[in-house]
Amino acid sequence: MAGDAPHDAGAPQPASNTPENAKHPTGHESHAPGGLTAKRTGFMALTLGAIGVVFGDIGTSPLYALREAIGHAQKGVGGDLAIVGVVSLAFWALMVVVTFKYVFFLMRADNKGEGGTLSLMALAQFAVGRRSAWIFILGVCGAALFYGDGIITPAISVLSAVEGLQDAPGLSGKLDPFIVPISAGILIVLFMAQSRGTARLAKYFGPIMAVWFLSLGALGLLHIGDDPSILRALSPYYGVSLLLHDGFLGFIILGSVFLAVTGAEALYADMGHFGKAPIRAGWLYFALPCLTLNYLGQGAFILDNPSAASNPFWNMVPGFAYWPMLILATVATVVASQAVITGAFSVTQQAVQLGLLPRIDIRNTSETQAGQIYVPAVNTFLMIGVLTLLVVFQSSHNLTAAYGVAVTGTMLVNTLMAYSVIRKGWKWPMWAVAGTLIPFAFIDSVFLTSNLLKIPDGAWMPLVLGAILIVIMWTWVRGTQILTTKTRKDSLPLADLIEMLHARPPHRAPGTAIFLTSDPDVAPVALMHNLKHNKVLHEKNVILTVRTSERPRVKDSDRVKMEPINDDFKKLTVTYGFMETPNVPRALGLCRKQGLKFDIMSTSFFLGRRSLIPSARQGMPLWQDRLFIFLMRNAANPTDFFHIPPGRVVELGAQVAV
Repeated sequence: MAGDAPHDAGAPQPASNTPENAKHPTGHESHAPGGLTAKRTGFMALTLGAIGVVFGDIGTSPLYALREAIGHAQKGVGGDLAIVGVVSLAFWALMVVVTFKYVFFLMRADNKGEGGTLSLMALAQFAVGRRSAWIFILGVCGAALFYGDGIITPAISVLSAVEGLQDAPGLSGKLDPFIVPISAGILIVLFMAQSRGTARLAKYFGPIMAVWFLSLGALGLLHIGDDPSILRALSPYYGVSLLLHDGFLGFIILGSVFLAVTGAEALYADMGHFGKAPIRAGWLYFALPCLTLNYLGQGAFILDNPSAASNPFWNMVPGFAYWPMLILATVATVVASQAVITGAFSVTQQAVQLGLLPRIDIRNTSETQAGQIYVPAVNTFLMIGVLTLLVVFQSSHNLTAAYGVAVTGTMLVNTLMAYSVIRKGWKWPMWAVAGTLIPFAFIDSVFLTSNLLKIPDGAWMPLVLGAILIVIMWTWVRGTQILTTKTRKDSLPLADLIEMLHARPPHRAPGTAIFLTSDPDVAPVALMHNLKHNKVLHEKNVILTVRTSERPRVKDSDRVKMEPINDDFKKLTVTYGFMETPNVPRALGLCRKQGLKFDIMSTSFFLGRRSLIPSARQGMPLWQDRLFIFLMRNAANPTDFFHIPPGRVVELGAQVAV
């Protein structure tokens, strides 16, 4: 798409599977006598940061996970087995899904240190060596489902914490009508604060969540003594026995048990921010033990006090610690919500760079941290979605029905895409691939099917949202393909144009003209219009193509590639990673090393702008044409997206039927 510079994937680069070592915060390893201490301090800082960001979602699950699962279990077999069995299932879900699948296995599939569904998609595409339709579809589905999770997590997390007011000492029941408004107020403030960035607050996330996890562990340890027989739950025997005794109800119980592992995908998605080793250490030596102690404590407390099953977490908080715990829980859920919102911004940036979504206004909120971004459209979308959920569902109990489908869907997508990586990329034999992935895929499928049973109760919501986003992404990708094909068909090859200009030289204008295009082999629309209407050719002409690599980031040494055509024309390719923000003027500054100097005040940027007309006779269905045109019209201005000085831009347009 000439002048629109859609994000074509550049030459894919091999992904590294070597474990990364945590670096010193400065980015350099110290070899001085105190270097080992500095390195250890840096590692601890990264681990603490990971505890604050990566484990926020899974760390707030004890507020509601066991309550929901035991509530279902007691309708079946009942008795001690209902409680011990559910705790056993929760513990082994943490072990199998989080520890074995994500921490030990999937985190090995990193794309130059980055994780997440779209990183895995790019890695899988490279592993197969071509554009695979089914990998692309899986990546789109995973990205779409992530937004469903991004809407539900803040709503259920904050609401479950504020619901602690229901049993607050001296106020039991008095504040019930204010729970939803208070939750809405907290979330509105959170979303409104996004534009200011979170760099200053982020340094407190780690300590806050560390205190929260320690409180969870201490609370559980305090109550395990209520009935030490709960330690039987560490054996998978009781979890399996519950499922066998309850039959179909046991299958339903799994949907609630899965609430204990929601947020597991964050370990993989945030790998690039903290590194593998700090996340693994934070999980194995801190988060997992604290969560295990808390679930065991809740189980023991219910065995000793059966009436506490209605809300075990808040019922086992001692009166003297109730208000501090309520405040801490609320702050912890805000931190967990912030991590999900930031994740949604990051996924959006990746989707735009990979060409799955139109250009969107993406703003950097920090001059020093590249990952600190703010996406106004996504922020508004999430805020409206979260507030709608609060109004419609009213309680965390009702929201749990909608929770789980998006997360289990994303987990199954990750498992399926991992096949191409380990089979084609790692060259594992088929027996090893099957032995690893079939058990994970089976568990993911069981959890997903169990959660799908909750569709009538609210699980339809993330599915509908995901379906809408899939249609949007598919329409954008298909539309850009059709438009690019049509442009190539209707355009003149650049080599032919250069020969024509050599035979009949036009009037020359001083300065440099840069023509943005997605296809450097054909004459850009803006160049053709400039010759046709203005009848001039600049002294220097650069055909500029912005590409997106399948690597997360690209080194400055690989950023620009220049190819001289003749004295009048040069081809310039600027490559960005799918987690980077394009900045064309900054990239042009790198051209000095290759002998091409740009005086920005004598350089004009020419962009081709198309006015699209829907056509029922070609391309997509008419409704999809109209959707594509709507997306095109509302895409961010390329001048802003590529950070081009507005005063140096010339736009030339034409009408095109799609």
